[in-house]
This record gives sequence, C-alpha cells and structure tokens, in this order.
Amino acid sequence: MRRSARSFVALGCFLFAQATMSGWTPAKRLTWTSGWSMVPAIAIGASNTVYIVWEDDTPGYSEIYFKRSTDGGTTWGAIKRLTWTENHSWRPAVAAGSGSAVIVVWEEHDDTGQGAEIFIKRSSDGGDTWTAAQRLTWTSNMSGNPAIASAAGSAIHVAWESSQSGDVEIYTKMSADNGATWSASKRLTWTSGLSIEADIAVDSGSAVHIAWEDDTSGGLEIYYKGSPDGGSTWGAAKRLTWSAESPDFPDVAADSGGGVHVVWRGNTPANYEIYYRSSPDGGASWSAMKRLTWTSGGSEEPAIAVGLDNIIRLVWQDDFPGNSEIYHKKSVDGGASWSAASRLTFTSGHSGIPSLAVDSKYNVHIVWYDDTPGNFEIYYVKGQ
Repeated sequence: MRRSARSFVALGCFLFAQATMSGWTPAKRLTWTSGWSMVPAIAIGASNTVYIVWEDDTPGYSEIYFKRSTDGGTTWGAIKRLTWTENHSWRPAVAAGSGSAVIVVWEEHDDTGQGAEIFIKRSSDGGDTWTAAQRLTWTSNMSGNPAIASAAGSAIHVAWESSQSGDVEIYTKMSADNGATWSASKRLTWTSGLSIEADIAVDSGSAVHIAWEDDTSGGLEIYYKGSPDGGSTWGAAKRLTWSAESPDFPDVAADSGGGVHVVWRGNTPANYEIYYRSSPDGGASWSAMKRLTWTSGGSEEPAIAVGLDNIIRLVWQDDFPGNSEIYHKKSVDGGASWSAASRLTFTSGHSGIPSLAVDSKYNVHIVWYDDTPGNFEIYYVKGQ
C-alpha cells in the first residue's frame, strides 16, 4: 500500500504490524552460525513434529543441516549436520513418511564443479539417527533442484531436473518404503527448451502433481503434469501460462477433494507479482489465472500449502516496504477469493525464500532466512 506522507507511513506501519501479527507467534531465530544459513524447507511428521532442513556454508562449503520441534514449534532440538563432504550440498527438501520416517533430499556437486547428483538421507526415528547418504542419480551431467513429497502409506516421490539427455528435462522417482528402495528414474518432459524448477505434491488419493517452468516457446512458461496412479502413468503436459514476461518459480499443492493449486511469479505489470490457477478435478481442467498480489515492489518466491481443512495458504517475499519481508494470505473457498495480505516480518535485513507446512490442528508453520544479524540465519513463525 503506497503512502504519500512520511509520518503517515510510520503510523500506518505500526498499526499494520499490530493487526497482521495477531494470531501469530513471535518470529523465532533457529540458527546462530558464522556462515550463511539459507534455503530452508519444512515438513510436518507424526504427532505434529516439525522438521526443517537448510544449507549452511559455515564449514567453508555448503552442507545440509536438520532441526526438529516435537512440541509444535515451541521448543527446538539441537542442530544436526547431515552431510560431510568437501563438495557443495545445496537445495535441500524434506518430507515426512509413515510412522516417524523423515526423508531429506538435496543436490550435491562433485569435486570438479561440472556435475551434480541427487542424494537422500533417511531417518526412521524422527531424526534421532540417520542412514548413510544414498545416491539417487548417476549421470554424466547436472542433476539438481530436487523436490520431494510423501503420499499415503510409505510412498515418497522425488522430482528434479537433469541435463543427461542434452536438454534439461524433468525426471521423477518413487519409493514405496519410506525411501529405502527406489524405482528407476522416469523422464517426464521432452522439449527443445529448458524444463526446470519442478515442484511436486501428492493428494490424499495418491495422485501426483508436478509443476515446472519451460522456455520452449521462447520465454519461460508454467506447465503441469499429473499422475492418477501414484506415478505409474502420467498424463500429457498442460501449459498453464501464455505470457511475454517469463513467469517462473512455480509451487504446487493438492487438497483432499481432488483440487490442484499452482502459484508462480509473474512480471506482467512490469514488476513481479504472484499469480494463481487451480484445477477442481485433478488437473483435467483449470480456472482462469488470478493475480494475488498488488504492490509497488517485487512479490517473489511464492510457496503454497493446503491443510486438512482445505484452506489454501500462501507465503512469499515482497520488497514493497523497501527491503524484502515475508507475507501470508489464505483462501477458505478453494481459491475463489483470498484474504488480505498479512506481513509477518519487520526487520532491517532481507527476509527471503519462505517455506510452509500445515499440521493436523491447522496451524501454519513457516520458515525463511534473514540477514538482519549480519549474515543469513533461519527463522520460524507459527499461526493460523
């Protein structure tokens, strides 16, 4: 919201802070390191245990770290370092399997810097102990940007991008036993452009949904593909955007009624805003595109989740205040209408790349990184 007088801005920001933070816990800092703690991801496990992972370059190169809360985010356990290599381990993602299983996936670069592969690590006791790292890809080129989602039973699905075929395409694997064993890699895209930045979600009926960006048409566009049978077969790719402004960074979620929800960053009004489309029937048909943010700054890095109550939650970063802050809004009617944006952070630094998950009590758990302390650290907030 644009203000014309400095004194009115100050008063307005104070009132906005009091109003929008109602119902949310104070932001909690989760890391204190000498390096950069960045790119957090979050998942909810049994008994609403909260799991987070992130990358940190304190050792001199990026490694993957893990932390959990067994009381819904009130208190947090010690940090656990999950990788111990002299290569860069980047872009972690996490999913909670059945029972107390936790599965973490990441991209690891080799010592030449010319190749990367996808790795996972598993815990069967909620993160107390971990298996050795398990390599999921063996390619001569780059495999990166992994995304992970869990399904009913012990099914786990991973999607990533790889240049093993020459072009960069989207691939997937699934495990029926909490990540102990895995199917062969399945290629999902065959295009002349780059297929990148895939995100993945699984609905309550075990249908799998993937959204990604592709520049085959000359600029980036958002695409979708779905599997009604847990990844065994896949439908045709569906193009969701037609824009001259290269929409990117899609995020996908699924509800319990067969609905699919996709958000992304678009640049149509000459600054970045968040856009949304939904499908009420598992990806068969799609709503018209809806613009969800209207600011003079850049609205970026959207993340979306749907709870058991089928309320859709959206978080993103926005630099409208002058520096990047975290915002949230929700829809209680399947995406037809949305609440006003709530600002969740008020810092002097950069708050960015939020990730969120919803527990069985409909609490929303959000993590992000912020460089207010002088280097990037991980922060957390909970609300409804």
